Amino acid sequence: MPEIFAPLPDPADHVPAIVIGSGFGASITALRLAQSGTEVAVLERGSRWPNDLWRNIFAVDSIPDGRGFWHRTTFTGVTRVTMSFDPFGGVLDVTNYPGIDVWRAACVGGGSVVFTGVMIEPEQRFFDHVFGGVVDYREMHDIYYPRVRNILRLSPIPDDIYYSGAFAHARAWDAQVRAAGYMPQRIDGIWNWNVLRDELAGRSMPSATVGCSNLGNSNGAKFDLNQNYLRYAEDTGVARIYPGHRVDAIAKEPGAAGRYAVTVTKLAPTGEVLRIRTLTCDKLFLGAGSIGTSELLLRARDTGALPNLNEHIGEGWGSNGDVGLARPLSSPDLGTQGAPSASRILDELGAPVSLENWYIPGATPYDIGTLASLGMVLDDTRGRFVYNPTNGRVDLQWPDNGAAGYLARAQEVNDKSACHCLSIAPPTVGGDASFTSHPLGGAVIGRATDGYGRVFGYRGLYVMDGAAVPGSTGTVNPSLTISALAERNIEQIIRSGE
Repeated sequence: MPEIFAPLPDPADHVPAIVIGSGFGASITALRLAQSGTEVAVLERGSRWPNDLWRNIFAVDSIPDGRGFWHRTTFTGVTRVTMSFDPFGGVLDVTNYPGIDVWRAACVGGGSVVFTGVMIEPEQRFFDHVFGGVVDYREMHDIYYPRVRNILRLSPIPDDIYYSGAFAHARAWDAQVRAAGYMPQRIDGIWNWNVLRDELAGRSMPSATVGCSNLGNSNGAKFDLNQNYLRYAEDTGVARIYPGHRVDAIAKEPGAAGRYAVTVTKLAPTGEVLRIRTLTCDKLFLGAGSIGTSELLLRARDTGALPNLNEHIGEGWGSNGDVGLARPLSSPDLGTQGAPSASRILDELGAPVSLENWYIPGATPYDIGTLASLGMVLDDTRGRFVYNPTNGRVDLQWPDNGAAGYLARAQEVNDKSACHCLSIAPPTVGGDASFTSHPLGGAVIGRATDGYGRVFGYRGLYVMDGAAVPGSTGTVNPSLTISALAERNIEQIIRSGE
C-alpha cells in the first residue's frame, strides 16, 4: 500500500474550523461546514487506505496482521483465541480497560471502515427512554434519519445475494429463530451489493462474502464515508483531510480570546513521531468517538486547560448492551461467512433485546458449525471516565461485573433459538460481554452540552459524535443515530451562527 506511505500534508497553523476525527459525526460535520463556506481541517490519527477490486489492501479477519490493529501485537476476539502479529498503525484500535475491551476505529472514515455495515433506526419508545426528551424523535424520524439513509444508500440484503452460498449461515439463523417463534426482519446496511455480486461472480477478490468486515473491505464493498460524506466535503474545495495527525490535547490559546489551541502529533504509519505542533482554530468540533472525545475533554478540564467544563464530562458511558453470542449450526448447507448482517429479531419478554445475524469475526472464511449473533440489550448500566494525574491517562471505571445483567438477558433469548437447532447432541451456546464495538457517552447531550452539542462553558466548542449519546441507542447499532444526530446538530449550529 504505497498510498499510505506517501508524504502526509500539513494543515495551516490556523484554520477557521477544526474537526477532530473522521467517523460518522465528524464527516457529516465537515461536509455541512464546508457547504456553508467555512474552511475546515479534518484531523485523523490513522491512515487513509485505498480500495481496489484485486489488491489485498486490508488484513483478513481470520489471519490478521499489523494492518488490522492500531499499534498492538496481540488480539483476542469473540473466538477467545489470541492472535499475534507485528505492530503497525492498523485500522482497529482495541483499548483494554478493567472489565471491558473497547473496539474503535483508527483510520480515515472511522467506524464506517471497520463496522459490519448495519444502520437501523430505533423505535421511538426506546429512543425516548435513552434520550429522555432532550432530542425530539419525530424530528429525527421525519428529517434526519431519512437524510442519512438517502446519502448512504442504505438497503437490506437482496434476495439473489441472500440465497447465495455465502449466506448459508444467515438462512440457517433465520430458520432457527422462526422455529423459536420469532419473525426475522431484514435490516438495512451500508453495503454496495454490486461489489458483492462481483465477488460471487469472480469479478473481484472475495472480501465481504468470505468473512471480512471488522478489519476493512479491500474492494470497497462497504459504501464507507470515504465514498460519500468525506469525498463530498473535499469536493467543495474548502475541506481538507489530514491523515496521521493524532490530537493529544485541546485548550484555549493564551492571550487570544475565542481561539482554541490543538496539540497535534504527526505520525508515520509505523508509529514514528514526525512532528509535534500546535494549531489554532476559531471553532473546534470533536468527532473522535466516545473514547477520544471524552479523553480530550476530561484531560482539558482536570489539567486546567478548559477549567469551565462541567461535572458531566466523563459521565454516562455505556456499551450499548453489546453481547457476542453463539449457537450450533445444524443445517448441512454450509458455505462461506458472508459478513453483511441479513436479519434481526426483537424480544421484549424481559428487558428489550435484539439479536442480529452475524458472521464469526476472526474464525475462518467458511461456516464451521456455529452461528453467531450480536445482541444489544436496552440496559442502563453506565461507567465513567476519570483522569489520572500521576500518568496523564484517562481511565474508564466500569462497574464490577457490569455486564452481568444484560449478558444473562441476551443469553436467555439466544437459548430459545438454540433449543430449536435440531442438533442430535445437546446444543452448546455461549455469550461474551467482555467487549463492545459500540462505545457511547462521556459527553452526553443535555448534560455536558446543550441540546445541540454545544459544550457548556465554552463558545465555539462542540461534541458531534457518539460521546453525546447517553450510553445506548435502544437495541440497535448506533451509527445511524450518531449520523442523524450530527446532521440535526450541525444544521442548527450553522443556522444560529453559534
